[in-house]
Amino acid sequence: MTSKHKAILSLSGAFLSLALLLAPTASAKWKYFRAGNAADSRATPRPGFALMGGGEQDPALKFLCERANGGDFLILRAATEDDYAQKVNEEIRALCPLNSAATIVFSERDDSEDPKLLERIEQAEAIFIAGGDQSNYVRFWQDTPVEDALNRHIRAGKPIGGSSAGLAVLGEFSFSSMIDTIHSEAALADPYGNKVTLSRDFLRIPLLAGIITDTHFAKRDRMGRLLVFLARILEDGWARQVRAIAVEQDAAVLLEPDGSAKVIGSGPAYFLEAKNSPAVCKRKIPLGFDGITVHRAPAGASFSVKDWKGTGGDDYQLSVVKGEVRTAGSMHGIY
Repeated sequence: MTSKHKAILSLSGAFLSLALLLAPTASAKWKYFRAGNAADSRATPRPGFALMGGGEQDPALKFLCERANGGDFLILRAATEDDYAQKVNEEIRALCPLNSAATIVFSERDDSEDPKLLERIEQAEAIFIAGGDQSNYVRFWQDTPVEDALNRHIRAGKPIGGSSAGLAVLGEFSFSSMIDTIHSEAALADPYGNKVTLSRDFLRIPLLAGIITDTHFAKRDRMGRLLVFLARILEDGWARQVRAIAVEQDAAVLLEPDGSAKVIGSGPAYFLEAKNSPAVCKRKIPLGFDGITVHRAPAGASFSVKDWKGTGGDDYQLSVVKGEVRTAGSMHGIY
């Protein structure tokens, strides 16, 4: 958070309503914190999607915040300290005028059945899915009323975004991390290793249909594992062609409802496409895969997810031979 925002918070703290911790029903353990007006807003939000790679995200959060149009901003997360949740609510309110900023902290799958929790989601003008462990989101939300509520939010044209784990679940396909994370070297050596866990059909954002997302991208050397994810989606028959949006740490892709996107922050975003099935994608055998196109878009560049073309970046191709990633046509290597 910037020093400017900290100053705003210290000056305005006396005027912020006390964050409310509302007790969930006896059958659930979720927590709810709210800063601002306790009454539901009647604001009319504007659509938009914030795809955040993790790290410093104030400009992208402000994009979401402004799309709430003065309404209620809701953060969803699976674990955090109570005082941290309250602090983040107040930080969000410092970014732009809002009726309220609130956080729901889930602790188990049963939380997703609670009518009081679902009401909070239904009332939100903007939703942000926080970082953490995306396996919790899949375990707690998929095939539950929370999944349905989130998809109604999207269909209603309300803004939504996510950072790190929150971004990982926004596409049609996702790396669910159900056992643990997977690193590029291990994934390339064994595309069907038990840590390569993929999910699909969770959130339904039409602009992200046929797309898998990844985060902290160059920072954590994730190109190799993303190529494995693409290969698996094709090999397993989930799609005939597949695309990916991978966002670097401290960067974000701000996506408009017409499909136009802008990259902001201090790092690039990568837009990948694979139309051909992998040559070799088998258990305990290094991956063989070619014909993957990449558009690398630095901060300030634009991209159309409908046309799958960008301006202000560079294009190159990748292949994988016996588990080794090779590049052609790029001044930056694979990154």
